[in-house]
Amino acid sequence: METLEEVELCFPSSNTSCRKTSRSHLEATIIYTLLSSITLVTVVLNLLVIIAISHFRQLHTTTNLLLLSMAVADFLVGFLQMPFHIFQYQGCWYLGDFICAVNNFSSFLVVSVSVGCMVLISIDRYVAICDPLLYPTKVTMKRVQLSIYLCWIFSTVHAVWILRDFLQQPDRYNSCHGECVLVVNYAEGVVDLVATFLGPIVVITFLYMRVFVVAVSHARAMRSHIASVTQQISVAVTALKSEIKAARTVGVLIIAFLLCSCPYYCFTVAAESNLFGPSSADAELWLLYFNSCLNPVVYAFCYPWFRRSVKLIVNLQILQPDSCEISIL
Repeated sequence: METLEEVELCFPSSNTSCRKTSRSHLEATIIYTLLSSITLVTVVLNLLVIIAISHFRQLHTTTNLLLLSMAVADFLVGFLQMPFHIFQYQGCWYLGDFICAVNNFSSFLVVSVSVGCMVLISIDRYVAICDPLLYPTKVTMKRVQLSIYLCWIFSTVHAVWILRDFLQQPDRYNSCHGECVLVVNYAEGVVDLVATFLGPIVVITFLYMRVFVVAVSHARAMRSHIASVTQQISVAVTALKSEIKAARTVGVLIIAFLLCSCPYYCFTVAAESNLFGPSSADAELWLLYFNSCLNPVVYAFCYPWFRRSVKLIVNLQILQPDSCEISIL
């Protein structure tokens, strides 16, 4: 009986060790296989997005620069957050207090950056459709780069402020040896909920309501004049369809984010205390991270340039001289 208890402990030699979460061999195999597959797909697909947008010069647009920033955040979710949580799935943390602090800090950072990029992309699509003539002057590459820098800086400050006490003493909430637990106080939890969920939802919803109202009115106006100036209208309709398709794609990304994040934030609101650890909201947290896997999948189905880029990357044609000048669009 003592041997069985020792096997169930994270650190059998320690009297204060946490106990491992007991699971059958079949259940553990299925869970690890599923989560490892999601992690691998997330890392590979987002890495392809990063390589494609960074390498091919034709893809160096303001909108794609925002997509690149979001892909970097999603890549970090797959490269850092998902493996940490797989490693922690038995209820044991073996990597020490410092890595525990880094893990929780990076979790808040990358989620905040991803949400911020979605807001910036919504603003980009709003200006492109509602004010297309001034779009080239309003949305410049320098302004977009500045916005991305500010997004990452704000997300870093946000994460440091939320975790200021935890970062000073990462083991302050642990009840036994082998835990990595974070408790977010009520005030910090409310700020995080508003800054990374409710606020962005309100902004994004308002912008997209405006986008589709303007898009529908433009389409009706063009159909009413199509008989008089067929050639000019044809060019305008093609441009408008392209902008609406881009807005629709971003709309799909945002809907996927809402579906993946709502359960997690509903759990944190309903919970008596905002506790983050191996036993708290595992399914909801993984669903939130799963959004980072869905984003590049949406690109693959909605953006032909992404499919062409992947084909060139997989065939190693990007290693050829002047491959960055290949026509992708």
